[in-house]
Amino acid sequence: MNAQQQDFERMVRFEKATVYSVCLMFASCKADADDLFQEALINLWNGFSRFRGDSTQRTWVYRVTLNTCLSSDRKKKRRAAVVPDLRPSVFSDDDTVGRQTRLLHDRIRRLEPFDRAIVLLWLEDLPYEEIGAIVGLKARAVGMRLLRIREKLKTTNKYE
Repeated sequence: MNAQQQDFERMVRFEKATVYSVCLMFASCKADADDLFQEALINLWNGFSRFRGDSTQRTWVYRVTLNTCLSSDRKKKRRAAVVPDLRPSVFSDDDTVGRQTRLLHDRIRRLEPFDRAIVLLWLEDLPYEEIGAIVGLKARAVGMRLLRIREKLKTTNKYE
C-alpha cells in the first residue's frame, strides 16, 4: 500500500461519521444512505490527490460529500419517479422527544437541498465561517440564510 492510500484510509477513518451523517440527511432510507456514502468515498478518493490544503481537510470532506449528495438529489429529481415512502422510522414515536425529533427531521427533509445542507452543517455545530467555506457563502450570508430557514421551519405545516 502506498503513502497516498494510507493517508486516504486515515482520513476516512477520521471523517467517516461526518460523511455518513451528511449522506443520511439526504437519503430516504438506509440503503440510499449507504449508496451515497459509497459514492462520496469514490469522489473523495478521485479528488484526494488534488486536495491542495486551501481549506481544512474536514471542510474539503464536507464540500465533496455535500456536492455528491446534491448532485444525486438533482439526478433523482430529473428521473422524477414516484416512490412511496417505505423507509423505517429512525426516530421512535413512543415519546414526546421522539415525536418532536421526527417532526423536525421531516421538516428539514422538505427544505431545498442547499438549505438542508446549511442546516446540517449548523446542527454539526460548525462556525458560520466554516459553513460558508463549505457551501461558498460569506459567514454573514450564512447567518441570514439560517434566520430565514429557522423561520421557514417554524411555520412549515406538518400536513403540507
